[in-house]
Amino acid sequence: MTATGQKAGDRQLAALAGLLQIERRARDAASPEALAFLMVNDTHLMSAYRQAMFWRADSKRLQAVSGLASPEPDAPFTVWLNRFIRERLLTEPQRRVLSIKDLEGEDRAQWAEHMPRHMLVLPLQRRDGPLLGLLLLARDVPWAEPELPVLDMLVDCYSHAWAALMGGGPRLVPGLRQHRRKLVWAVLALSLAAMFIPVRYSALAPAEISPQDPAVIRAPLNGVVAEIMVSPNQQVGAGDILARFDQRELDARLEAARQLLAVAEAEFRQAQQMALFDERAKANLAVLQGRRDQQQAETDYLADLVSRTVITAPRAGVALFDDSSDWLGKPVSLGERIMMVADADAGALDISLPVGDAIQLEPGAEVRFFLNIDPAAPIPARLERIGYRAQPMGNGVMAYRLKAVFTQDDPRIRVGLKGTARISGERTILAFHLLRRPLAAARLWLGL
Repeated sequence: MTATGQKAGDRQLAALAGLLQIERRARDAASPEALAFLMVNDTHLMSAYRQAMFWRADSKRLQAVSGLASPEPDAPFTVWLNRFIRERLLTEPQRRVLSIKDLEGEDRAQWAEHMPRHMLVLPLQRRDGPLLGLLLLARDVPWAEPELPVLDMLVDCYSHAWAALMGGGPRLVPGLRQHRRKLVWAVLALSLAAMFIPVRYSALAPAEISPQDPAVIRAPLNGVVAEIMVSPNQQVGAGDILARFDQRELDARLEAARQLLAVAEAEFRQAQQMALFDERAKANLAVLQGRRDQQQAETDYLADLVSRTVITAPRAGVALFDDSSDWLGKPVSLGERIMMVADADAGALDISLPVGDAIQLEPGAEVRFFLNIDPAAPIPARLERIGYRAQPMGNGVMAYRLKAVFTQDDPRIRVGLKGTARISGERTILAFHLLRRPLAAARLWLGL
């Protein structure tokens, strides 16, 4: 066997091993959500793509997006993609390749804004025909024909695993068929009783660990930043030099002021000597003294400005800013924030609660923070402050800003880490908790 043939065989064995591994993980998925997360992220092992989405046929909504814990239902991208799938893809639910060139109007503009140029549509179907969902893979280059058979095999495995998790419909053993009506009423009675189970209102919201009580470093004067002496996230001590301002103009003004002060001093001393013999010189003595004092104040002010051109750390901590090159040569105004110095291990929790998920909350409410890097072990926190009005987030969603403090020390608390916060509110029954959003929507629609 030649070296080229051996390498090709090794690649085929590696691809087969990867396919078997993904199939095993898909069949071991414990829930539809876990399987959807696996489909949009682990399929990358078999075929490269930049973005993947999974749309559920039973709920008719976007279930998972690669790189996200869960898609925001009210985001513009989610709203457009749900509509696009219903109008364009469900009419012909079969494997096909789409390109931005196939679209026109608003769909083409939304595609160009949110996705790469090429999309592969892979339908998940039961063996008897009903559609289970659509797996959408998007990237910048079109798919080659040799890639598709492997993806077909993988999607067949996904379909089988998804159908197993969703179930194939109620099947009663022959001895229970005559009691079907009783079973239905029993299930309805249990469901009604379950609606009165006491629960607590809760909401999920994106959160980020921010510095607690940071020292904000602001520009002490109007000027130009000449040099940033530290690197982002560098540990600094109290009194360490953080930045320098260009002081050449101030040095020139200070030197000129000192020269004028020397002249004013000389004129004042000369007037003092002449005042012993000349009444006119004695009358001008107060004016010359005031001129000297004014020039002294000007000199002292400029000297103070020169001393402010060197910014030092007020305390020990970590220097928090984006990039030193963004500040070099940049003119800044008095009071403009340049960086922060904070303890990296002493963090607070910034929570952005979407308006649609807002519930009644009070300071002191229980918060559990699930880190993206370790979602299995939440960190407890306590709600400290609630924003009084909603503000737009980066994705355009209006949200309330909440502040929480951690109630226990944890080595995973690091400034800048992100995750999801679960905020618990007052107690209610399960029916009110489940119907909170429908009732709110109905009240708005009815104008009550």
